[in-house]
Amino acid sequence: MNHQKSELYFLLILLAGIFILTFFIFKPFLYPLILAIIFATVFGPAHKKILIITREKRGLASLLTTVFVFIVVIVPITFLGIQVFQETTQLYFSLTSEGGATDLSRAVGDAIQNLTRLSPVPIEFSVDINQYLKQGLSWLLQHLGSLFANTAKAMVGIFIFLVALYYLFKDGQKLKEAIVALSPLQDIHDETIFNKLALAINSVIKGNLAVAIIQGILTAVGFAIFGVHSPMLWGSVAAIAALIPGIGTALVIFPAILFLFISGKTLFAVGLLFWGMTAVGLIDNFLGPRLVERGIRLHPFLILLSILGGISFFGPLGFLLGPLVLSLIFALLDIYFAISKEQKGKLN
Repeated sequence: MNHQKSELYFLLILLAGIFILTFFIFKPFLYPLILAIIFATVFGPAHKKILIITREKRGLASLLTTVFVFIVVIVPITFLGIQVFQETTQLYFSLTSEGGATDLSRAVGDAIQNLTRLSPVPIEFSVDINQYLKQGLSWLLQHLGSLFANTAKAMVGIFIFLVALYYLFKDGQKLKEAIVALSPLQDIHDETIFNKLALAINSVIKGNLAVAIIQGILTAVGFAIFGVHSPMLWGSVAAIAALIPGIGTALVIFPAILFLFISGKTLFAVGLLFWGMTAVGLIDNFLGPRLVERGIRLHPFLILLSILGGISFFGPLGFLLGPLVLSLIFALLDIYFAISKEQKGKLN
């Protein structure tokens, strides 16, 4: 008996050591693998449709779905990243040249001064718009610059992501069955966990983040139409601002309208106001309910905190991973309470 316990303990220690070693081996590719799991879940329905079209040829269907994801996701994100980096660089250099004076900073400064003069109560308020813009743009350039500087590393990550995505589409069901077989939980609980995790991923990606990204795109389009500089950059900021409860894209659109009005472009200011109230402002009411599935729904404020904290902890991918980690916590808590309730019922 003691000999069997010794063998068991030795095996557990050996397994723990091998798991730790395996983690460090896979650590450089951890983000691409996580993203592959996320996108395999989100694009699972598309893969099933392609599988039907290809008459159950799993290899071909997996390849076509992977190419589809590359065209729909990777190419636009790469283009957006390059555009935002270029616009950020141009705006940063325009701030640092000519004494840091720009039309934007002067217009915002004049607007603040006019508002303080109109106030019945004397207000002493001063803000260095250039300094805040420089700090924000410097932070953005630092992170985007390091991403583009490590081009080789990024290419390897994309390659690993696409290969992992292909095999998840092709053999994902077999991997799931193997995990269920190895899990000490009952199969029904394992299935519940997988279903909850899939629901959490789809709720975040297709819900809050999808609506925020669409609002950011529409904001960028409106800025380009009505003559606001660096539309891609401010559209990206609007996508993040769209997650702020009660304010949303107005945090970005309203200063742009004010800037156009002070600059004498009254017609453009009115046009951007109408665009913001219709194309951008109403998208959440019409598109949101169609994208958000029933299940896990997080408060927008928690989504915002998870994005900001995710970016701080994970880097640029934190915009995606932060809300997903928060969603998975709530999903696992639901499963834990369900199992606890079931065990209490058996005891009674």
